[in-house]
Amino acid sequence: MSEPAGPIDVLVVEDDFMVARVHRAFVERVRPFRVAGAAATGGEAIEAVDRLRPDLVLLDLYLPDMFGLDVIPRLRTAGHDCDVMVISAAREAETLRGAVRQGVVDYLLKPFEFEDLRPRLERYAARRRRLLTTVVRGQADVDRVLAGAAVPAPAATLPKGMSVETAELIERALRNADGSMSASECAALTGVSRVSARRYLEHFAAVGSAEVSLRYGVAGRPERRYSWCG
Repeated sequence: MSEPAGPIDVLVVEDDFMVARVHRAFVERVRPFRVAGAAATGGEAIEAVDRLRPDLVLLDLYLPDMFGLDVIPRLRTAGHDCDVMVISAAREAETLRGAVRQGVVDYLLKPFEFEDLRPRLERYAARRRRLLTTVVRGQADVDRVLAGAAVPAPAATLPKGMSVETAELIERALRNADGSMSASECAALTGVSRVSARRYLEHFAAVGSAEVSLRYGVAGRPERRYSWCG
C-alpha cells in the first residue's frame, strides 16, 4: 500500500462507459485520490487489481459476467488486500448485508452527485491514515481506529427527527472548520438553531465521526467544542 502521505490509487469498476467516466472525474477531484485504471467486467477487475495493485476499488455490483460481490472473495484468494467501496443501484437488504460480510468500507447508492461521494472518500482517507500510522498503546488507540471502521449507517437510520440534508450541512461545516467549533458557532454558520446544531454535533460524536473537547472559561460550565475526525 502507499505511504500515508502519498496518493491513494483507485480502480473504477463499472460496465457503463459514460458512468465510469463520470465516476473517474469525481475521484480525480478529491485529493489524494487518483484513478489508476478502470474495468468493465468482474474478470477485468480481477486482472486489473493484479496488474495495477490499487489501494481502493470502486465496485459496481451489476456486472456483465458476475455479481460484483463475487469479485471480492476472488481478490482475497489471489492475495490482494485492496479495500472495496460498493457503488451500485442494488437496494436489497440482503445485498447490503452481504457487502458488510465481505468487509466493504462503504456502500453508495446510484445515482449520486459528487458531494455524495466526496465525504465518503475523505472519510476513507482519514481512516486509512489512522490504520497506517496508529501506534497501539492501549484500548483507546484501538477504539479510535475502529470508530470509523464500519460501513456508515444508511441515512434513513438517523435518529428520529433528524434529516439527511441538515446532517450533511452540519457535516460540511464541521469538516471545513479551522479547528473546533461550538454549537453556537455552527448554528451561526449554517443558519439552523443552536439546539438543532448541538443535536447533530452530539450525534456525530456518538457515532465516532466527531471528537468533543471542553473549553473552560472564567465562570460557568465549560463549552463543548467539536472537531471532525472522520
